[in-house]
Amino acid sequence: MIRINEITDKVASYIDKPDLDLIQKAYVFTAQAHLGQTRLSGEPYLSHPMSVANVLADMKLDEATVVAGLLHDTVEDTKATIDEIEELFGEEVADIVDGVTKISKMNFESKAIAQAENIRKMILAMAEDIRVLMVKLADRLHNMRTLDFQPSVKQRLISQETLEIYAPLANRLGLHRTKVELEDLCLKYLKPDVYAQIDQGIASHHTSGQEYIDKVIGLINDMLAENSIKGRVAGRTKHRYSIYTKMQQQELGLDQIFDLIAFRVIVPSLKDCYAALGLIHSIWKPVTGRFKDYISIPKANMYQSVHTTVIGPDGERIEIQIRTEEMNRVAEYGVAAHWQYKEKGKKGSNRDAERFTWLRQILDWQRDLNDPREFMASLRIDLFQDEVYVFTPRGDIKELPEGATPVDFAYAVHSKVGDHCAGAKVNGRLVPLGTPLKNGDRVEIISDNNRKPSRDWLKFVKTARARTRIKQYIRTEERDRSISLAKELLEKEGRKLGVNFAKAMKDGHFHKLAEEFNFPSVDELLSQVGYARLTPRKVLQKLYGMLHVGEKLMDEPKKSAEAAPAPAEEPAKSKKGEGIKISGVDDVLVRFASCCNPLPGEPIVGYITRGRGVTIHASDCTNIKGFEPERLVSVSWDGVEDKPYPAKIRIVCRNFKGALAQVTALLTSDNVNIDSGTFQSNVDGNAVMEFTVEVTNLKQLYDVLGKIRHVESVTEAVRVS
Repeated sequence: MIRINEITDKVASYIDKPDLDLIQKAYVFTAQAHLGQTRLSGEPYLSHPMSVANVLADMKLDEATVVAGLLHDTVEDTKATIDEIEELFGEEVADIVDGVTKISKMNFESKAIAQAENIRKMILAMAEDIRVLMVKLADRLHNMRTLDFQPSVKQRLISQETLEIYAPLANRLGLHRTKVELEDLCLKYLKPDVYAQIDQGIASHHTSGQEYIDKVIGLINDMLAENSIKGRVAGRTKHRYSIYTKMQQQELGLDQIFDLIAFRVIVPSLKDCYAALGLIHSIWKPVTGRFKDYISIPKANMYQSVHTTVIGPDGERIEIQIRTEEMNRVAEYGVAAHWQYKEKGKKGSNRDAERFTWLRQILDWQRDLNDPREFMASLRIDLFQDEVYVFTPRGDIKELPEGATPVDFAYAVHSKVGDHCAGAKVNGRLVPLGTPLKNGDRVEIISDNNRKPSRDWLKFVKTARARTRIKQYIRTEERDRSISLAKELLEKEGRKLGVNFAKAMKDGHFHKLAEEFNFPSVDELLSQVGYARLTPRKVLQKLYGMLHVGEKLMDEPKKSAEAAPAPAEEPAKSKKGEGIKISGVDDVLVRFASCCNPLPGEPIVGYITRGRGVTIHASDCTNIKGFEPERLVSVSWDGVEDKPYPAKIRIVCRNFKGALAQVTALLTSDNVNIDSGTFQSNVDGNAVMEFTVEVTNLKQLYDVLGKIRHVESVTEAVRVS
């Protein structure tokens, strides 16, 4: 376990006259508060806050943040209170701890809503003090480092949330080291087969790769020296997650990734950056479209550097980043490198505040979102994208995600400009509204007060702000239609059951009925019927049960109220997906999506289809991004039996006699049935086998893939979705 002296020594190395007594005092308080508590690993719980504080010290943060790291779990997990923290350690520390404290004690309809509200609260706290997020990231980093001790289902849930929210937030703050480590750890738990494959490839590449790195470093150093430029050069293998994303985006195998190595040139001044770039381009041919100048236009997270990809020695593609020492410090430590709390009691300057304009934008549009799932979907869109920088006709810069269109630009200017966007000019030329914008484009929007947002815009807009405003407009129209449809359906079903729907509405019974279903209004209840989340029969059955005997809602006056039979329950529809529990939905057909083939043990989500029940997708299925958030429902595995589920796998091996038999024998020995498959020989002497196999859960699938990967002739064995 980390010792408190290690933490105080680190703080003393970068802060002049630090308040080490406050850190020591927090250590004693935390040790006493968590006394007797242990983690799943069996270690004393104290090891966690100590590790969090150590991560914060590595980021070179102030004493208040390090102290908050030591205390961050005391309010939630012990008898300590915020008032006590404030009394002992001051208001500044107490505010950070309060911002970090989880909301697990609050009750929510589902885990998805709990997660969304947790993230929403965190972002609101960040707006007050960005150090809240710094502590939260350090907390999540240590939890990811010790994730081995969690059950496999929880490993995947935590990793998915980390990959979608925390790693992008670390990137937004410029915390490169934290981002890289979080992404690699997430890949390890979400795609263990792919992680092992890349790990193995990097290991085999290391020996020859190091020789190549040394060769290129020597050539660049000689070139700098010959031109009297002082500098240093470093080379490294790219991290695993960046290799994985490149394989996904370009549909390449690991053996087809040639630029596994990246180089960094650190020079004294801005002038030297461009001088070094010119020298590198003079000896190695640059790759078209692979040059980016983040010095002239820095990223939102303050990152500055020149990136270029060239055809280096031996025809290898290599990426080179050129920056100054100060730029390198910002690239490594992000917001911590320009820390705004170095002087106690002083808040940040206007320049500091400008660095977090993206945070204020998130806060602006999140206030308009009531559905937590839609909030999460929009947040993922805004955090994940790289940026492009475009200009207004007046010359102001607008930062947008990569692939953004004139419609995104229009909404970035003002919501009314977006709502009435009728056309656009880019660099003086009329372009379609779905045209992706490029760095440096000058954009002018043509407005028409008669123009309204179109559903087609959702096919190409990239920003959460634009998507949210368009959906709000469409939802308002659809809600009106769904309420009208619900009234028709209830009136029609009411005639079958002998219930006078119009009279029940007039007499106010639907207000009570809305309360029974936990809806805030009658319109909300009706819209749920119109969206097919509730059946008309179920609503009328509930209404029938509420009514007193003497109320004349029956259309059959000759029958006494006592004699009137209760409407019969609809027969339960057969389910193709037994073992699935659906939040708020009963008696509905369940199907498993063939695009991702979810397996027991992996996070899942349901999507209400029109006329085909609920389709179950894996939470990380790429198709979910295009779904309407209001039709997503929380689902979970419920009492799953050991029955087979389909999964697709791909195996690449050397093509020799008996290769297929070798693989099928391993599958058979692990009780994995092959449902279908293909076998293809390639000119490079390799064979590609793709099978649909039947497994009982995720663990069985990854176990058998691990065994196949250890076969000497196999170069790749992964799950395919």
